[in-house]
Amino acid sequence: MIGTLKKMQTPFNFLSVIWISKTYLIRHFVEMQPDLVLFTGDFGNENLELVQDVAALNFPKAVILGNHDSWSTQQFSSKKKDRVQLQLECLGQEHVGYKRLDFPLLKLSIVGGRPFSCGGQQIFRKRLLSARYGIQDMEGSAKRIYEAALGTPEDHLVILLAHNGPTGLGSELNDICGKDWVFGGGDHGDPDLAQAISNLKETTNVSIPLVVFGHMHKELAHGNGLRKMIVVGTHNIIYLNGAIVPRVKRSTNETSLQASNSDGTYRAFTLVEILNGQVNKISESWVSVVGNETTLEEEHILFKSNGQSSR
Repeated sequence: MIGTLKKMQTPFNFLSVIWISKTYLIRHFVEMQPDLVLFTGDFGNENLELVQDVAALNFPKAVILGNHDSWSTQQFSSKKKDRVQLQLECLGQEHVGYKRLDFPLLKLSIVGGRPFSCGGQQIFRKRLLSARYGIQDMEGSAKRIYEAALGTPEDHLVILLAHNGPTGLGSELNDICGKDWVFGGGDHGDPDLAQAISNLKETTNVSIPLVVFGHMHKELAHGNGLRKMIVVGTHNIIYLNGAIVPRVKRSTNETSLQASNSDGTYRAFTLVEILNGQVNKISESWVSVVGNETTLEEEHILFKSNGQSSR
């Protein structure tokens, strides 16, 4: 499939994943046949074992670590490697925090935002970011994201991969990065990511059709409904939140469950299709898993190439 993409006339697709479980890492991804998998972080509270499983996956992928991936570690240990260091070490070049990862066969580059983000105006885990990346403030962070995109091959699209989305996409509690846990809402996006995107559009010819992130859960706090998961912003950049939580649900299909001794579940993925340099389709897909059988049960279209977003 990848070999047919050089002329960009055949669509390619990738999965955006916010949460996974070790028991279905390889089989379900292989059956869905994505050309690229993007992991938006929060694998657990410094769940090194799961991150090691992700690192071992044998297909193209890019990863950004989230705030839960640095849940306990406030600064790097000088005596022994802590669990944050070990996560970064096993991911290697596939962790794209503040850097670019090129996929020449797809004519695509992934540029990473700030690792460990918790959203809002304050930098989370500043001592970790200072020690590893030299980051002291939002301005410096925006500069690092911006610089990571410079030098992108001219024929490549750029997709920004971050743990949390940028500021400027709304402040209502159900907006894509809106605060849903406090009365009155508020914009909980990352200002450094917003600044980097703005600077790239103003000063370069880098093509950014899509920004992918997670962190802000689809189901709002206190039973206040569902979050907007997609926004088409200025310059026709699509902002996609993949934080469907919970991502695994117990199956209610009694017939399918009786056909197997194994418990059945539904598992969610966000699937993006890109065709001729443009985002063609985005869908939230739910796959049923009963024993060794997997079936696509639901597909909710979030975006089609006519530019209309359904949520």
